[in-house]
Amino acid sequence: MTDRPAPNRPLVGIAWMLATTLCFVLVNIIVHWLGARVPAVQSAFVRFVWGTLFFAPALVQILRRSYPRKVWALFGLRGVLHAIAVGLWFYAMAHIPIADVTAINYLNPIVVTVGGAVLLGEGLAWRRITAVIVALLGALIILRPGLREIEPGHLAQLGAALFFGATYLVAKRLTDFVPAGTVVAMMSLSVALCLAPVAIWNWQPITLSETLWLAAVAVFATGGHYAMTHAFAAAPVTVTQPVLFLQLVWAAIAGWSLFGEVPDPFTMLGGGIIIACVSFMTWRESRLKGGPVTPPAPATKI
Repeated sequence: MTDRPAPNRPLVGIAWMLATTLCFVLVNIIVHWLGARVPAVQSAFVRFVWGTLFFAPALVQILRRSYPRKVWALFGLRGVLHAIAVGLWFYAMAHIPIADVTAINYLNPIVVTVGGAVLLGEGLAWRRITAVIVALLGALIILRPGLREIEPGHLAQLGAALFFGATYLVAKRLTDFVPAGTVVAMMSLSVALCLAPVAIWNWQPITLSETLWLAAVAVFATGGHYAMTHAFAAAPVTVTQPVLFLQLVWAAIAGWSLFGEVPDPFTMLGGGIIIACVSFMTWRESRLKGGPVTPPAPATKI
């Protein structure tokens, strides 16, 4: 049996990854705009209710299956972790510039790398350790503690990065037992159920327009993951990963043109350092046959 040939259509892969960055920036723009209108947890809840409706046909079949208790426990654990992550992320999007959220979000794969080494026993050679340390320095450049006030939104986004990384590790474990499509569908349902009590307890009136905008968030998030899947099918991750830096560029442009947020050069520099470290790790891992692969930043999100 021969190995499957590696994808070798770099321009197609780059085009799909460009579409990925645009989809996720549109998600950021909508959530940032709605942040002053709808509470963070309520926004996240409505978004995942829409996601559950999109996956309803598949969920009907999934819920009829007899999975081991361990699998159901993992579904529940991922729902709790992801609910916390998206709640923090929606809060951050409402309170700090889009570019800051995007740049800090690049830490997600770093969390996965460290978590994989600690919890899953994946190797962590000195090159990966160095890349992790440099990426954390990139985060310090963004935050600049002691030189500027760190707002609650920044802390929320750091927390979101940690929980998004944790939920990715649980999802990785789940794919040992069930198809990836099942993992995605159950995420929508479990997160909606976890967010429901808090969202309903603090419910505020929401217009039809705002509800439809949150449906658009679900559509663009799904579209982003769809485009990312095609990008990886067309070209190696080492080719497509660096394109993710453009998401920070789009975010800075959107923040400036739509919300009057002046681009911060330190945010751009720190984000660039983090994505460079993530790209280095994926390049290095691609050369080690059978080695663990650091996920791209969007893969750890909604």
